[in-house]
Amino acid sequence: MQKIGIINGPNLDRLGKREPEIYGHGTLDGLVEELNRLADHLGLSVQHLQSNHEGAIIDQLAAWTDAGMHAFIINPGGLTHTSVALRDAITATGKPTVEVHISNIHAREAFRQKSITAGACRALISGMGFHGYYLALHYLSQLEA
Repeated sequence: MQKIGIINGPNLDRLGKREPEIYGHGTLDGLVEELNRLADHLGLSVQHLQSNHEGAIIDQLAAWTDAGMHAFIINPGGLTHTSVALRDAITATGKPTVEVHISNIHAREAFRQKSITAGACRALISGMGFHGYYLALHYLSQLEA
């Protein structure tokens, strides 16, 4: 069974409360529930992490890689635009990774339009709300383990 790690970065624990006009009214708990349901349907095993701390995210990527995780979905939040260290950690996994953003980063402020981390990922999905996560999970399910 393929194992997929799903990481949500800073402030994504505030989904449903923070700027719902941008991020919608859905919560992280609701998203996790739907992703677990979809993973079961696709025959995948998923594990989740949400952290507001860059180092914790980097540590988890390494730990999951060492534990045999097959691929990752990551929404780095604001770290998308600032973290070379996170980009390096994604690259170091050697695993297929899809970067997901709920909002369309290219339609936002200029500083949000550049993703430092996307170049380390196999794909980038932006602006499709929670549906972007579901597409990423479907995509990764099609890759050979």
